[in-house]
Amino acid sequence: MDGRDTDLKRELDATLHARRDLGEDYESVLVDSFLEKVDQRIDGAVERRVRRQLAEQQMQTARDSRSPRATDSWGERFGFGIVSLVLAVPLSAIGGALAQWPGMLVAWAGIVGVNVAQAARTNPNLFGRRPRSSRDSEWEE
Repeated sequence: MDGRDTDLKRELDATLHARRDLGEDYESVLVDSFLEKVDQRIDGAVERRVRRQLAEQQMQTARDSRSPRATDSWGERFGFGIVSLVLAVPLSAIGGALAQWPGMLVAWAGIVGVNVAQAARTNPNLFGRRPRSSRDSEWEE
């Protein structure tokens, strides 16, 4: 039995003792008073549970908003590809002019690396990673 149950038992004992002392004339007032205290206790418990669940939902929402979106729109992916190709031309020219083939290879390795990172971000299952689900939450009861 925890402290709250002990307090409630004390309240019930006090109400029954007061009923014996005051008589049946005050019975309904005493019962109403005791029920009011029980209602307050229930309301407090429900309020705590609701606050805890809201906090858990807010934590999950914050976690989900920090993680990258699982799927970007087709336009975003297409635009990223176009920008990569447009930047590939001057990077290849600069790399080739400064270091010939090795310079071009470094430039293209960087371009490929950026595109692989983007693909991994937008497709979590691409390299065997699995997206985080709400069931992975550390707040499970």
